Amino acid sequence: MPTHLRAVSLRALLLAALLIPTAAFASTTDDLKHLQTFHLATQKSLGDFYMYNSMEGDQRYARMIDASRQQAHEQLGKLANLADVGAARLQTQLQQQWQRYDGELTTLMAALQKQGYTDLQPVADLAARNRQVLETAQALYEALHRMDGNAISEQMAATRELSVLMQSIAVNYAARSASVGASFSGDSSERPIEELVGDFSTRLAALRNQAGNSAAVNVTLDGVATKWRYIESSLRNYNEKSVPFLVNTYSDSIIRSLADVDTLYAQPGGAS
Repeated sequence: MPTHLRAVSLRALLLAALLIPTAAFASTTDDLKHLQTFHLATQKSLGDFYMYNSMEGDQRYARMIDASRQQAHEQLGKLANLADVGAARLQTQLQQQWQRYDGELTTLMAALQKQGYTDLQPVADLAARNRQVLETAQALYEALHRMDGNAISEQMAATRELSVLMQSIAVNYAARSASVGASFSGDSSERPIEELVGDFSTRLAALRNQAGNSAAVNVTLDGVATKWRYIESSLRNYNEKSVPFLVNTYSDSIIRSLADVDTLYAQPGGAS
């Protein structure tokens, strides 16, 4: 082979070798993001169903359920074909569980629309199925994170955990407002809502007090704190006055703001 062709071939091989780990890193980072969004959308679909139930079939919540289902379906479809055998098995399991959950949700929505109410046992079954989906999604998330511990920063991980906690609180509150109880919330921990609220406040303060936060991150977190204070007392005193619409609206806004924080942390200079 001529010298100049050999040099070109070596450069091509070197470039390919450098790109492979970068591509793998991007894939893991993207998969983790897809799973995070899937997790939140699946949680939200159950909370929206409780709102749909308690608001006597308000079509606004039917549309929100459909939007959450569509988002979850799309994010699940965006996951890469995972090479790791264990992760691939979890991915297949997650797809199957999601399909069953989605089918049960569709059936319950139709029943509610037709007869104006739903029996408690199918609702309990739906909550159990939602919990199963979330547990498998979390197991897959953790498996991917173990494969590439550098795919996301500690700050991004903390922000995502906070988003999931906020969604858990919102679903828990919606379940109580729909008079089905905390055991129907889909939260596998089944912790009292007061404990969840205290945990959120502590975690939010810890994230805001990170020394390396950029100005943009802190401004966004301050906005989250303002919204949180607006509903915190209602969440702590949920037995005194039920305000499900308020909690639902503000929790959605908080989760969107935390997604902005996640994006900021992923950018250069988001945190040091």
